[in-house]
Amino acid sequence: MFLDFATWLGGTALSVAFQSHTWLIALLQSIHILAIGVIFTSMVIVALRVLGKVRSDETLDVVWARFSPLIWGSLAVLAATGLFLAVGEPVREASALSFWLKMLLIVAAIAGALMLKRRPSHGLAWAMILVWLFIIFLGRAIAYDVEVWGSWHLGGA
Repeated sequence: MFLDFATWLGGTALSVAFQSHTWLIALLQSIHILAIGVIFTSMVIVALRVLGKVRSDETLDVVWARFSPLIWGSLAVLAATGLFLAVGEPVREASALSFWLKMLLIVAAIAGALMLKRRPSHGLAWAMILVWLFIIFLGRAIAYDVEVWGSWHLGGA
């Protein structure tokens, strides 16, 4: 179902326009990577504050208030650039197990960030760091999905 939609989307004028301007995909990927870097760095600082490793002279609320606009703003940029990238390469995205795992982990990361704010714990702080590291890895693995997942690749190996 997703592959059929992706195949249709790949033939639309907007997708073809994105595909014909390779510099546009590269630009969007660069912005996407910068946004994920800002989110990761901000979440690591918040997590390290929960762990008592940095900014121990400030409350978690103060640290959260400083970094949450960066997290949520970058998440919006990540969503927008990700949407455009998916329109530009819909079949690659829809057939990549790495893409779907990344989407699932982003939902988990958002829930985890909200939980970390409300009920901070060392375990959750470490989990948030690991989840964002996996998101970064999976984002890169999309380009090599067949090599990474083999027969688990959704488009077939």
